[in-house]
Order: sequence, then C-alpha cells, then structure tokens
Amino acid sequence: MKRGIFIIALLFSAQIFAQAIYEDERYVPETDPLVLKNLDEWQGKKFGLLMHWGTYSQWGIVESWSICPEDYGWCERKKGSNPSNYNDYIKDYEGLRKTFNPVKFDPAKWAKAAKYAGMKYMVFTTKHHDGFNMYDTKYSDYKITSKDVPFHTNPKADVLKEIFNSFRGEGISTGAYFSKPDWHNENYWDPYFPPFDRNVNYDPALYPEKWQKYVDFTHNQILEILTNYGKVDILWLDGGWVRKRDLVNIKENYDEKFTENESKNGFIKHRVVDQDPKMDELVAKARAKQPGLIVVDRAVHGKNQNYLTPEGRVPAKTLPYPWESCIPAGGGWSYSPGAEYMTGRQGIHMLIDIVAKGGNLLLNVAPSPEGEWDKGAYDLLQAYGDWMKVNSTAIYNTKPIEPYKEENICFTQNKAGNVFAFYLAKEGEDKIPAEVTVKSISPKKGTKITMLGSKTSLKWTKEGNGFKVVIPESLRNNLPAKEAWTLKIDAINR
Repeated sequence: MKRGIFIIALLFSAQIFAQAIYEDERYVPETDPLVLKNLDEWQGKKFGLLMHWGTYSQWGIVESWSICPEDYGWCERKKGSNPSNYNDYIKDYEGLRKTFNPVKFDPAKWAKAAKYAGMKYMVFTTKHHDGFNMYDTKYSDYKITSKDVPFHTNPKADVLKEIFNSFRGEGISTGAYFSKPDWHNENYWDPYFPPFDRNVNYDPALYPEKWQKYVDFTHNQILEILTNYGKVDILWLDGGWVRKRDLVNIKENYDEKFTENESKNGFIKHRVVDQDPKMDELVAKARAKQPGLIVVDRAVHGKNQNYLTPEGRVPAKTLPYPWESCIPAGGGWSYSPGAEYMTGRQGIHMLIDIVAKGGNLLLNVAPSPEGEWDKGAYDLLQAYGDWMKVNSTAIYNTKPIEPYKEENICFTQNKAGNVFAFYLAKEGEDKIPAEVTVKSISPKKGTKITMLGSKTSLKWTKEGNGFKVVIPESLRNNLPAKEAWTLKIDAINR
C-alpha cells in the first residue's frame, strides 16, 4: 500500500469518483464451500484492524516506497546522509535494521484495545515491499530476528508470533499481509541491473530460471507463515502488479498510460510487466495447509481475490461482491510523528456508512519505532468501544437494506428482519432531535420501535411511505451513546 494524504472530509466528498472506479471492477465468486462459509462469517465481522510496521517507522516515512525509483510523491527521499543520491539512500535505508529496537512492543495491550473497540479480525504486515521480514523466516537474513537487529535478543523478537498469539487470545481472527514484490531479494531486483521502477528489474521471459527462483522463494515464505504461526484466517496479498498478464492486457494497460498526462512525451513512471507468481498453484498449496483460507490477491481480477479492498476510500453505494475499505486511522499507513487521528464521531460515522453499504472497515493503526501506539489511536478505539457496547447488534451480522442512507440516517437489517436506523449526529449536535422522520422505511402496523440502550417503547406515526418517531425528553437527556443513535424497528412492510 502507498501513502496518501488522508483527510476525513474528503473521503465522503470523493464518493462519486470512487463509485466510477468501482464500476470497472469485476469479481469472480469463490466455489470452495469452506471458503464460502468463512467468507460469509468474515462479512458478518464488519470491523478489523490493519497494522503497517517495519524499520521505516524510525524515519517516520511512507512504508517502503522511498526506495522505489519512481517519480511519485510517496517515493520522495528526504532522510539519510545523502538523500539526493539513490545508492547512498538505499544503504542508509537498509541500515535502519541496525537501530530497530522496539523495546516497548506490547501486543497484548494492542489486542485488548482492539477487542474493546469491537474489532473482530486483524491483518499484520509480515513483509512489505522493501523485503524486511517482521517474523523469523529461514529464507532471508533481512529480518527482525537477524543478529544485526538489536531487537533479536528480545524474548518477543518474533513479532508475528507475539502479535498473532495476543490477538487470538482475545478471540480476534488473524490475517497475514504479505508483499508479492520483494525489493531486497536478488531474484526480484537483480543487483546486476539497476531498478527501473516497482517491477522486477529484468525480463522474466529472458531469465526464466531466475524468475522461478523468485516464485519458489515467495511460495516458501508464505507456506512458512501458514505452517509455523498457527491458524491464519486471511492471506492478504499486496503488490497487484506482480501478476500474470497476456499481450492483450499489456497493450490495454500501455494504451491507458499513453492517455495520461505523465505519458504524453513518452515517459512512463512505471511499466507493465508479465510476472507470473503462479497464484493458482500457491493458493492450492496454501489451502492444503490452512483449509478454508480466505485469499485476497489485491487488485488482481480473478478467483483468488475473495474480497475486494478499496484503499483509502468509501464507495458511494452498495457493491455486488464482498468488500472492505482499508482506511488509515491517522497520518498515513506507516507511523508518522504528530499524526492527527480521526475523531470518534468521524470514525463511528465511517463504520456505520460502510456497514450500511454492505462492506467491512479495516482500520489501520501504525506502531511507533519503539513499538507503541499513539494516544490518538487508543482514544479512537476507546470511542468505538464505548459506542459499540450499546450499538454493536446493529453492526455485526447485518446486511444492507435500501435505500442504505437517507440524508444523515443509515440503515441495516439483521437476519430476524429487524431494521436499524442510525441517526448520525450532525456537527455540533449532542442530542437526537425530539422528532425523527424517516421517509423510506415503513414499519408494520403496531410494530415496536426502541432506541438501542433503552427499553422505552417509542411512539411513532406513519407519514407517507415512511414514519415519524417521537423521542421523549427524558431519553434525550439521558442518551445511551454519543456520535450516533440507533433506532430498532422490529418489523417493516416489504
């Protein structure tokens, strides 16, 4: 994943653009019955945690991308002894392992905070594009347990093991983020050639043995994680440019590039390369190790992308396939000093909006170089948890119901047929209005309407195709939650 400027307000204002992107996306349904079962359960979990963490956190920079020789903002080099020289920068960047010593690493604290927030699954970066392994792999020395990494003597040096065990201990299912490209590996970026861009720096068709070595390396590392680290529920693969392509696809992609401003003079910031990781073969081997494993081969159309992952954006409406918006809680994907986190109101409203459209929210929190979370992250998760204690039944195991959202009111429905209407507090609004009108949901005659967290049966009257509900002053002065209030409608006319 790459870093973007994260401004909460823009997420919702950009929804029309986001939907245009989604109209071009395709989905191939899974056929494995156990995977389908697990995918259905995953869709009911609704809320997860993503963590980007590596040696790059010491510089407070975008994860990995600064060592990529592309001309994008997220690839800028501003740290090290001589950032204007690419080779010097790479040496300094890879030297960060020699000072990486997160002695305050306490995954049990993270897991407790995630559980309180209502998160049901997590995904951790076992390896990002830079190739630094946050686990004890036997296939590379560029890892947190290497002798030249100060943290290797710590009892918690195998970070992945500690994180997975801590989160499983809180009943949270586990996912392994894994980067298909590895810019440290000699069979991806061959030292004989300079790196050109994010892609393999040689032609796999001219050097098939070298490419096969890289494919074997990638498969071995993934199978190592699925063998040595207990139950893994999700394999979350990043680096969608590492994929099998045919000549038609390559031509289409280059045609698209030459219609963009960056390519009008023939300069291309990154190429399109057929680099087949033999994903079908890998997934078969992976599920032999972990039956029912959910696989997310991000941004690669095909059967190995069990759900789609809109990055840093929320679609404007429901999507016809399983999906998850992955969003930074504050700053970027990786740790940035002084990051501003979304408020509880912003975070809770985002979760409701996503769930009402049938999606999941994967919220990213970036640990510091010392192995801590910022106070802003804990405050946000606390706000989520306080709200979820009252309202979680309207979030988990629900499905969308038209019209999904009506002004500042969102809707979900559970398997029993109950409908939930979330009134999202407007800016500066600390109470739900005395009367709330819903235009598009029609309760059955005599049905009961309550507010979650209260046993008071609310008076309501039919209005057109909808209804108006009265909130008594006694309830308005003693509301069970902040940020958003949930009306439960026992039964509606269909």
